[in-house]
Amino acid sequence: MTHAAPASGGMPRERRQPDVFDERTHAVARLAFPVLLGLLYGYWAAANRRDGGPITGGNLLFGFVTALVFVLVYLGVQALAPRMRREVHALLWTAFGGIAFGFLYSQSGESALRSAGMSLAVAAVIFIVIFYRYYTHEDAEGHRIR
Repeated sequence: MTHAAPASGGMPRERRQPDVFDERTHAVARLAFPVLLGLLYGYWAAANRRDGGPITGGNLLFGFVTALVFVLVYLGVQALAPRMRREVHALLWTAFGGIAFGFLYSQSGESALRSAGMSLAVAAVIFIVIFYRYYTHEDAEGHRIR
């Protein structure tokens, strides 16, 4: 079998993904994404709570407060998680995702026990996916493998 020889110089060049956007765009997206996700989360929580009933001022306030708390916690996890080892990094995002799902599920009127059980099931799936990603993209100290 014939294989292609490396380019001149003998060593293959490091492959980098192209960066289409500049630093400013990335900085804006780093803040805009959690805000949009938080607004969606707040709307979803408020819709679960009102259960098809009329939209009230209290329901709007609940949705916006839920969105604000979600965004603040998301930004906190986003700032803290990269400083952790990959196992703790994955556990932090798992806890965030599981708690966020459990809160949404509890707003639909289900029992606390069922909400906790569903939250743990979702958190287990999140942990498997996130841990696999960090295990294949980071070294043991949590630094990205380039």
